[in-house]
Amino acid sequence: MKPIRQLSVVPTLPENLEPLRELALNLWWTWDNEALSLFRHLDSELWEETYHNPVAMLGKISQEQLQAAAKNEVFLAHLDVIHKKFKSYLSAPSWFETHSNNEALSDIKIAYFSMEFGLTECMPLYSGGLGVLAGDHLKSTSYLGLPFVGVGLLYQHGYFRQTLTSDGWQMADYPENDFYNMPIQPEQTPDGDQLLVEVDYPEGKAFAKVWLAQVGRIPLYLLDTNIPENENAELRDITDYLYGGDERMRIKQEILLGIGGYRALAALGIHPTVCHMNEGHAAFLALERIRQLIADNGIGFDEASEATTAGNIFTTHTPVPAGIDWFPPELVRHYFRNYFGSLGISEEKFLGLGRKNPSDHNSEFSPALVALRFSTMSNGVSQLHGHVSRNMWKGLWHNLPVHEVPIKAITNGIHTRSWVSEDMQNLFNRYLGPKWIVDLTNQDVWTQISQIPDTELWRTHERRRERLIAFARQRQSQKRRKRFNQTLTAQNTNQEHEAAAKTLNSAALTIGFARRFATYKRATLLFNDLDRLEKILNDPERPVQLIFAGKAHPHDHEGKVLIQKINKIAGESRFQHKILFIQNYDICVGRYLVEGVDVWLNTPLPPNEASGTSGMKAAQAE
Repeated sequence: MKPIRQLSVVPTLPENLEPLRELALNLWWTWDNEALSLFRHLDSELWEETYHNPVAMLGKISQEQLQAAAKNEVFLAHLDVIHKKFKSYLSAPSWFETHSNNEALSDIKIAYFSMEFGLTECMPLYSGGLGVLAGDHLKSTSYLGLPFVGVGLLYQHGYFRQTLTSDGWQMADYPENDFYNMPIQPEQTPDGDQLLVEVDYPEGKAFAKVWLAQVGRIPLYLLDTNIPENENAELRDITDYLYGGDERMRIKQEILLGIGGYRALAALGIHPTVCHMNEGHAAFLALERIRQLIADNGIGFDEASEATTAGNIFTTHTPVPAGIDWFPPELVRHYFRNYFGSLGISEEKFLGLGRKNPSDHNSEFSPALVALRFSTMSNGVSQLHGHVSRNMWKGLWHNLPVHEVPIKAITNGIHTRSWVSEDMQNLFNRYLGPKWIVDLTNQDVWTQISQIPDTELWRTHERRRERLIAFARQRQSQKRRKRFNQTLTAQNTNQEHEAAAKTLNSAALTIGFARRFATYKRATLLFNDLDRLEKILNDPERPVQLIFAGKAHPHDHEGKVLIQKINKIAGESRFQHKILFIQNYDICVGRYLVEGVDVWLNTPLPPNEASGTSGMKAAQAE
């Protein structure tokens, strides 16, 4: 029986603790260690229970604890310092404001569209490197103070939670996201109503609710179709799963991101001068920009496309054609049959926009080709990937030599403060001063790094390795308890402590491998010669150990086989306590790994790895 009504009883914040709510709703806390410690000190157990989610934590904490904190002068003083620091961050002149003296820059507004955003572990709206890169982009542009806005989708289930069976086979679980207990808020119209945008589909008109995730200075707008206004279940389910469903679901999601996302910005009064498409998923925004310009100015398709292309940028992350979306022409006709007319072009011309050869009426349609054709600049994400991409798409520019194909290379980066450990940040602060974190490219600052004693630098790293091993043991203990459905009695708690103490060695050379389990990344390359590996790992004078983490796509059988193989080998007696697979890889697991390992293992099959930002994180965190 369904309940007639659901009631949620949440604590009331005392007036002098109201700044906690403001801090919780801005993801600035994800990269500020002092802000993190503020929530952790409020209730460390609840902080872990809510998986580092301050909004959920403030909703669950007892009223008695809040009243006690409201009378705790030490806590209040800490809160006041952090709140003032937060306000100063938002109001201080940014890098962009101090460097953009050109009047032409004053009107720039950049909109960054991505299918996924990885900002923190309590917001599972990402699957891997593409999303984490997008999240780091938002954090970095917040620091720089760029006139920037993000656009994405808000998934009811997001990407899956990984569990492993007793024989190491990956299973997928899809917990439901509770948006009202996440650090996001619904956007409203000037009249106070919820902000909705409309997108037409053959199944009917879809409504999408707009949510805001504030990332420092940068707003991220997320579209949600799982709302009562969509009576058709197919329309409600558009934002159900990240990369879930079939081709029909994929094209519906990409229509919502590109067309719906651009309409959401218009409804918010935001008119971007530059639209950045992070992968081909957002390519349909280029067509929506053309459609709106035609509607507003009464010009033709060619004139509108030339005008809007000047303000589009496309980043491709995929080094192989198989990784690009390709849709059958009949599917594209089905979903765009009412859109051709608004662009003033024929059905065949529309389909040609996404074909390698526009005249080949039987070939499939790729949004990535739309993005390439309607962008003033396209780029790969490393120098090698730029070279690979130029070769991959050279057919679009028949008369140009490969080196002149207009696809550049801009090497990916990371948001340093999100990935450098607190221990290492404190060490840098002592010897380099605070300037290193606000002026990362200043060589004069980094020349002082030689002042750090080798012993102190190494001991700082050793502490991070010790914390990684403690974290890995805790995860392993939780997995065993769940598998055997143990209750926490004194006897089995002691048994767990004894078993955990044998897992890994906090003093051994630790090699880490953590990423998506696609076959080309070759996660099992180290296991080609098990006898040799045994000698290396079990050297009594120079012990070595391996920690793996990562997810295979739910439909990637071969990727799952790789995970199972690692777990099977880890279970052999000769490798016991020397190899560990940490399940449910996410931002939290990744943070512990990049901060704690001695060696970061990256063994992809060249040239299939576009960039590899995980290795950048490991280098920074060390």
